[in-house]
Amino acid sequence: MTEQRSVLVVEDEPLLRMDIVDFLEDAGYIVWQAENSVDAIDLLVRHGEIRLVMTDVDMPGGMDGIKLAAYVRDRWPPLKIIVVSGYRSVATEEVPAETRFFSKPYDPKRIVKTVGTLLDESRSPKE
Repeated sequence: MTEQRSVLVVEDEPLLRMDIVDFLEDAGYIVWQAENSVDAIDLLVRHGEIRLVMTDVDMPGGMDGIKLAAYVRDRWPPLKIIVVSGYRSVATEEVPAETRFFSKPYDPKRIVKTVGTLLDESRSPKE
């Protein structure tokens, strides 16, 4: 079921992005990558199969990860969202409802487990 296994990782640090992408792909996910919010939105528009967005807070250009998370929640309400940051803690009220937050450095295995939990929760009884 490809639709349930498609994830978008938005991270401007190439090594961090490659690391979490590897973990997610090894766990069986189809992973799309973007280094900023503009590229992320373009991928979301073109790939309706994406079910979860994981975004860093601090990114150059366009909007930061918190604004991207809010945009995603407004435009694609069913998508699951994970926000990560290495520079600051993000309060629950700063991100859209049902968004998960992780501080960097995070344990990639915890991210993979959370992605699985979030996507399993979103399955409808018809699937």
